[in-house]
Amino acid sequence: MINTKYNLNEKLFDKGVEKIPTRQGYGEGLVAAGEKNPQVVVLCADVTESTRAILFKEKFPERFIEVGVAEQGMATIAAGMANYGKIPFISSYAVFSPGRNWEQIRTTIALNDVPVKIAGAHAGVSVGPDGATHQMLEDIALMRVMPNMIVLYPSDAVEAKKATIAAAGNGKPTYIRLAREKTPVITTEETPFDIGEADVFWESKNPQVSIIAAGPLLYEALLAARELAKTEIEVEVINCHTIKPLDERTIIASAKKTGAVVTVEEHQITGGLGGAVSELLSKNLPTPQEFVGMPDSFGESGQPDELLTKYKMKSEDIIGAVKRVIARKNS
Repeated sequence: MINTKYNLNEKLFDKGVEKIPTRQGYGEGLVAAGEKNPQVVVLCADVTESTRAILFKEKFPERFIEVGVAEQGMATIAAGMANYGKIPFISSYAVFSPGRNWEQIRTTIALNDVPVKIAGAHAGVSVGPDGATHQMLEDIALMRVMPNMIVLYPSDAVEAKKATIAAAGNGKPTYIRLAREKTPVITTEETPFDIGEADVFWESKNPQVSIIAAGPLLYEALLAARELAKTEIEVEVINCHTIKPLDERTIIASAKKTGAVVTVEEHQITGGLGGAVSELLSKNLPTPQEFVGMPDSFGESGQPDELLTKYKMKSEDIIGAVKRVIARKNS
């Protein structure tokens, strides 16, 4: 059942559940962070409206810099500003930032441990018709391997706003992964959000599997949990919005309770959330694990929901993964 401790959206499972892009939450978070701290500045690489950085530009035009199609320069400029006390957010599509400017992020931001925040929008296959070139599916792997880098993947627009505000005050290089498509609003203003702390959104008395999900696909994980409950398969669903640092305590405790794990993400299976969880468990608590994500493939043009179906990232695919991992555990 839904864990009431976290004050989730009461209309979560309604057909008319509100849908908002996580990038909208980012834009609203920028404004809130800017109101709180005059050192917050925003840079963008010619996609100001798409990334919703436009909300900050309209509110604080004197603290906004449009650098144009120059993602590498944007990262370097931001690093310099951070070195002199500013809190810069750099905004672009994830395929360009961190995709195009990874070396500049590494050398000028992470190596110097300056608090630049990198917002990678339009990540995942749900970018849709833009196709494989714009469907960034490798960014979590790129960023979580980076020393000093915090990696956040909010589940909805409300959480994206909170993640942006929290990143503004954490004093560290931080990557925030955002989606293009409108996705269900899962959380509320009252739902807790703390960097580095995963939350159990669906709990059961005797869970057989831990479903660990990040980003908007958390919604599909919750749908799967509800359907599985009807067949008397009990699971625990964890919202792992922080990929790095991973909440080791919560994940290990859940895996110890269930003895089986399924990870869910709109990212390459290799190197993402699934990889992070398997690294943790292989060291501390070897556990059967199944992975729901992109299966070592590039995407293609299509409608977002069609692509999630084709690449097996829907609730029915999560249910299949749960049944497979139970069979492995029992064997």
